[in-house]
Amino acid sequence: MINIAVCDDEKCMAEKIEKMTEDFFRRKNTDISVVEYYSGEELLKSNERTDILFLDIGMQGMDGIETAGRLRAHGYKGFLIFITVLKEMVFRSFEVQPFDYLVKPVQEEHFEETMERLFRSMQNRLSPEKVNLLVRKGCESNIISFGDIICCEIMDRKVYLYLVSGEVIDYYERIENLEKKLDGRFFRCHRSYLINLNHLKSYRNNTAYMADGKEIPVSRLRSREFSNVILQYMKE
Repeated sequence: MINIAVCDDEKCMAEKIEKMTEDFFRRKNTDISVVEYYSGEELLKSNERTDILFLDIGMQGMDGIETAGRLRAHGYKGFLIFITVLKEMVFRSFEVQPFDYLVKPVQEEHFEETMERLFRSMQNRLSPEKVNLLVRKGCESNIISFGDIICCEIMDRKVYLYLVSGEVIDYYERIENLEKKLDGRFFRCHRSYLINLNHLKSYRNNTAYMADGKEIPVSRLRSREFSNVILQYMKE
């Protein structure tokens, strides 16, 4: 059972997030419990265990960032997703370690993108042993640590894995299938590329600069979500 809290002083928004969350996890065949709160003060008084928290930044009284700060100070380790009218507000929130943020009015497409990444991250937390990729090429099989993969590129129906060692391994695979095998540290920034966010050095002008010097394009359609991802992986 995954315990989820939605804290927003707009009841209609809290109900919308609850419904979208229930629909998402129903498709994943995962049992959840959702509790709504309408102020930071009410949330802080609760003793309910919370795995995922949707938290409005611009609430009356105690705002979402102060609420999150108090929760983290008291040991809250769950996934935190901010809800905000102005995405610029989120840059105040690095110290409370948000997983992501959703801009009002929350679009279903953006909600789904965030939840898919979160679901993969949760699976990785629950199954930390699943950190290797099995690559079969002809009669040969290789076990590659996720941490050793800098990025993956698809060209002419072949996947190319660029490794920390400098080695490049190629084999036939659909990038959609590969994406499902990897965990939350990987991001599909372009139809032809998956990058390991732990090896991302910087991002500017729709280009991701990787630790090995490789420059990878970020598609216009993925740029918003990629900017969200940077909140988690490039806080410093």
